Amino acid sequence: MKKIILAGFLSVFLITACKKDDRTAEKSLDEQKLEFQARQLEIEKQKLAIEKEKLVYEAQKKADSISEKRAKATAENNSKPQVIRETRTVYRDRRSNSNSGGGSNGGYADNGTGTSQGTTKKKGMSKAAKGTIIGTVGGAAVGAIVAKNNRGLGAVIGGVVGGATGYTIGRSQDRKDGRVQPRR
Repeated sequence: MKKIILAGFLSVFLITACKKDDRTAEKSLDEQKLEFQARQLEIEKQKLAIEKEKLVYEAQKKADSISEKRAKATAENNSKPQVIRETRTVYRDRRSNSNSGGGSNGGYADNGTGTSQGTTKKKGMSKAAKGTIIGTVGGAAVGAIVAKNNRGLGAVIGGVVGGATGYTIGRSQDRKDGRVQPRR
């Protein structure tokens, strides 16, 4: 009798122990599902980050191509010959080196340039172009330094703002110098 009762308690104990293992297995299966879903979320976040970087790269590439086109257009405009609207001739008296006649001979002399009046003289790069270049480089540097999280985007924005500011300042200086006619 004792053996039967002992065997009954032992069987009840084993059955309850097996059910606990089943519950533990069910819990671990749920935990595995949650871990798998968490990994899937991390992968999706990484995909989104890659897409965001791709969009920023495309925007930077587009901005770079626009600035290159502007630089080429500026270079083409600066390489065109300038039309002379008004010429001035300056005559200087030349002193003679001979002892005959003494002082100046009273005639007109060449001013030593050796060029004719009809040719145009290149003035070099305009102040607007210089201002654009300096502003773009400086603005890109400042933008990259200021933007800690996304230095490329900061450089692009800073370059555009700096280039526009430099162009505006240089253009106003060109107007003051008479290189560019003021708007009417």
